[in-house]
Formats: sequence, structure tokens, C-alpha cells
Amino acid sequence: NTDAEGRLTLADAIIYAESQGAEEIVDVATLTGACIVALGGDYAGMWSSSDDLAEALESSAKTTGEKMWRMPLCEAEYGEQIKSKIADLKNIGGKGAGSITAALFLKQFVEKASWAHLDIAGPVWNDKIGATGYGVKTLADYVTNSGKK
Repeated sequence: NTDAEGRLTLADAIIYAESQGAEEIVDVATLTGACIVALGGDYAGMWSSSDDLAEALESSAKTTGEKMWRMPLCEAEYGEQIKSKIADLKNIGGKGAGSITAALFLKQFVEKASWAHLDIAGPVWNDKIGATGYGVKTLADYVTNSGKK
């Protein structure tokens, strides 16, 4: 699906990061409108293969006042939506659970690293003030304090 090209770029970045020895990968994108439908405009969605990484990011978000909600990967329930009869997998799922299937697609490219995906489609823009810079404070806090928590 050519309207889901952002996740292809993220998949390339995940593969490259692991090839360079990254032990943790946090990708951040305004990936899906489905995340806005699920969480509204104030919260980012977060999916992770690592409870430790997810908890550290949630702690940083709380410390900095940026709202984030951990979402389920639901591989057993929605993994079938990204399977394909003609390719290795599809870059978009079915009608429902669009933000989950987007995260599941990205997860397929993670081999060993602890990984988290932040869908910031909702909080990255505010109609009253414009771009919010959402995520910068959370990531700065995480990078600064991740070895100390």
C-alpha cells in the first residue's frame, strides 16, 4: 500500500540500527490516524517488545509531562492481517486495529534489540499552537537517565 510508505522507511532504519549494533531502538513517527482515533490528540501510543524499555520510556514521559499510553501488540489476534499470499508480509492490515498492525509490521524487522515504537500522530500537533515538539523531552530524559533508572 503506497499510503503506508512511512513504515517501510522505519523498517529500513530498524534493520540498519541493528546492523550497527544497536541494543535498543526507539522509533518515533506520526504513523497512523488510527492512533488518534484510539487515544485522541493528547496521548502518544507506545508499543514495545521489552517491558524494561517500555517502563523506562513511560517513566520519562511521566517525568516530562508528555502523555503516553502503552498499547498491546496483540500478535495472536492481529498478526494474520499483515500476512500475505504473494509477499513476505503486507505493510498494512485490515480495517480495524490499524495502529496495532502498523506496530506489528515494524516488529517483524527487529531481531535482537529491545524495541519500542511511538506513534505521536495525536500529540505532535495542536490546533491552537501548531507543532508541539512532542517526544523530544521524553527521549532526552530517557537518554540522559536510562543508565541511572
